[in-house]
Amino acid sequence: MAERTQYEELMRQFSAFGAVRRELGRIMPSDCPGGSAAVLTLLDRYGDMRMSKLAELLSVDMSVTSRHVAHVVDRGWIERSPDPADKRSRILRLTPGGRAQVDELSRRTAQLLADRLSDWSDEEVGQLIQLMTRLRASFGDCRTAPPRPMTPHSPHHELEHTTRTPA
Repeated sequence: MAERTQYEELMRQFSAFGAVRRELGRIMPSDCPGGSAAVLTLLDRYGDMRMSKLAELLSVDMSVTSRHVAHVVDRGWIERSPDPADKRSRILRLTPGGRAQVDELSRRTAQLLADRLSDWSDEEVGQLIQLMTRLRASFGDCRTAPPRPMTPHSPHHELEHTTRTPA
């Protein structure tokens, strides 16, 4: 098991990773904020779905999901149609314009990563993907899992109570 100092450094790196996310956000088209990009990306990855499923995948409540969906509908990137199984529900699906927007988001993101990681080998990029995938799997599905209780007897009790770490 890693030492406490390693976990503390890992927490600092997580905090500093916000700068990477902010830079990724800055390269997005001005009419496609992060919430809209997330809606488009999820519909592209998982296909047509109900609003409730989208809210679950976004890990936000229905009111926030509705605002994101309204934004992308107004731009013609997705459409809402009646759910044949339940006329009260709507099915969300990407339009051809939405697919084009997903392609543009993907192109911009891939270009930024290629620029920033140009001095990394293919093997190093592969290792990063592998480790990030493993890290995410270690946390399970954070969207639906209840938080684990913290106890004074947990091996890293002090770390679990840390809510903010300077970068």
